[in-house]
Amino acid sequence: MDILTGHNKPMSMYPEIIRCLEDIKILPFFIEPIYISALELEGEEADHLHFALVRLQVFADIHRYEDVEEMQKMKYVAQVLEKIIFGNLMLEQNEIPVD
Repeated sequence: MDILTGHNKPMSMYPEIIRCLEDIKILPFFIEPIYISALELEGEEADHLHFALVRLQVFADIHRYEDVEEMQKMKYVAQVLEKIIFGNLMLEQNEIPVD
């Protein structure tokens, strides 16, 4: 939750996102409810969600060697949601990895 909130207040869809992070197999069932919740966001709230998903990806990249499989799952969930909700990825796939 700390990564998602980033010192902001939690949003209504965060528990659903966390459930998907804990069990990636349920992601297909939560895409629509998360998307519908995200449609209600405007302005800064939408930006907060976008950066929450980016923070997950950055966290996964930083910690990728600690638990490769878990970090890949985390990054996948964040990227799928970001692409569906916002139509693109703020962090492109071809970025230079930090070692």
